[in-house]
Amino acid sequence: MPDTIGDRLRKARKRAGLSQGDLARESGVSYSLIQQLEQGARTDTRLETARKLAAALRVPTTKLLTEHAEEAADDATADQWTRVRRAAVGLYDGDADEINEPPTIEGVKAALDATDRLFAVGHFGRLGSLLPPLIRDAETLAELTPEGRQLRVRITQLVGWLLTQTRQFDSAEDVLARVIADAPDRLQAAAAVNTQGWLLLRRGRLAEAAALAERWADELEPPRMSRATMGELSAWGSMLLRVSAAGARDARDVEADDALRLAQSVAVAMGREHAAREDRLRTFGPTTVALKQAENAMIMDQPEEVLRLAQNVPTGGLRPTKNNLNRHLLDVADAQARLRRHQEAVQTMLGILRDSPEWLPNQRYARDIVGRVVERRRTLTPQMRVLADVVRLPM
Repeated sequence: MPDTIGDRLRKARKRAGLSQGDLARESGVSYSLIQQLEQGARTDTRLETARKLAAALRVPTTKLLTEHAEEAADDATADQWTRVRRAAVGLYDGDADEINEPPTIEGVKAALDATDRLFAVGHFGRLGSLLPPLIRDAETLAELTPEGRQLRVRITQLVGWLLTQTRQFDSAEDVLARVIADAPDRLQAAAAVNTQGWLLLRRGRLAEAAALAERWADELEPPRMSRATMGELSAWGSMLLRVSAAGARDARDVEADDALRLAQSVAVAMGREHAAREDRLRTFGPTTVALKQAENAMIMDQPEEVLRLAQNVPTGGLRPTKNNLNRHLLDVADAQARLRRHQEAVQTMLGILRDSPEWLPNQRYARDIVGRVVERRRTLTPQMRVLADVVRLPM
């Protein structure tokens, strides 16, 4: 396998019988960028650009990019989560002095349930401050009863999700592997695997993400949908969405569409959004599938379709998770920016910032959208400058 993206691109282009100019016209990627990549003047490109090139060449994105990770957390974020990471490996930084009485199952459950609201509104910093003593108490209880071990799995799963969300990928991988190994049943393990698949996508490890999700989707498929519980259907449908997401990013559109259609049939059978007991971090149902349809359309560079689908997202009933809803709104903002409706894109992103101020700065996607708006504007409005600062757009 060639060593650089330029080598891989040149080889795939020649195999397809295309000149650099042909590839530029077919993909919508600039001729100059293709030249720079093939000549080694550029050694990397955005995932969305690699996907356009791969789609035009009719090869998977992973033929061009073996890995394209989001950058890891900055130093300030890493410092903020130091106590959580240490607690996850059994180091409590003086917390032992705070213990006045032994923890109880009821007390830890109540404390864990109290984090639901913080999670729902995206207050990750406050969650981080509450987690170390919860991790410590759950570890103590896990040594005593099976119920304590289940509590430890739930709390550790939350830690793995939050570390993934805040781009602390190495620590998140270790934590999630431990959750999967300790999970008391298949559905609890599937919840952690789903987060692991998201982590792999954020790290650009598309082939691994696809293989993991496909294997677990096969494992979770019930013999008969009519006899499956809502929890079983939710777990299966959520894993199918991971299969679809990996396929869409890897320019394997047929596989992505097939998995998405099957997930939609599962959602129709369920009839409504469902939050599984085993997975407090996500919902699955018709609304979540609709959001993911729009996400795939944006990955496939269909901004008009994204805005059409956004108009038809079901409302009412149980809402999807904040993470899924915010990601959808980023897709809407990206579609608006690509159609040069810049002020609408800015207003959409300001809405996300207002509702989820700790979520937006951790999204590389948000930075790309703001960068696209800034590139095309001769002068920036005060709102655009605010967003550029929030997403840490380079000067």
